[in-house]
Amino acid sequence: MRLLLDTHIFVWVVTGSARLGSEARARITEASQVYVSSASIWEIAIKSRSGKIEGDVDALVDAIRASGFEELPVAAHHAAATARLPLHHADPFDRLLLAQATVEPLRLLTADRVLAAYGPFVEHIG
Repeated sequence: MRLLLDTHIFVWVVTGSARLGSEARARITEASQVYVSSASIWEIAIKSRSGKIEGDVDALVDAIRASGFEELPVAAHHAAATARLPLHHADPFDRLLLAQATVEPLRLLTADRVLAAYGPFVEHIG
């Protein structure tokens, strides 16, 4: 299985957070490929600048490769695919990650229950 990590999942992995349970860790370890979207780095940069989250964005960029993950750049066809998504979730970062998951195709690994409404492209971990 090929996974795309939701932003919070990526941060939890690289910080060793206890919020990332053993089930999620196993899914990441067992995945054939694990991606982190450049949109997640953008989200962290914006939210850290505004004080909503803490994070060294440059260290997180380095952590993508150090963790054995692959960066997934945002392409025009990813952005266009957001227009075809149902409006279950309004967050533009999450919508872009969902669009990337549908286009590539990948499974978006997330702890956000609202995203589960998007069906087979989302893998919700509790």
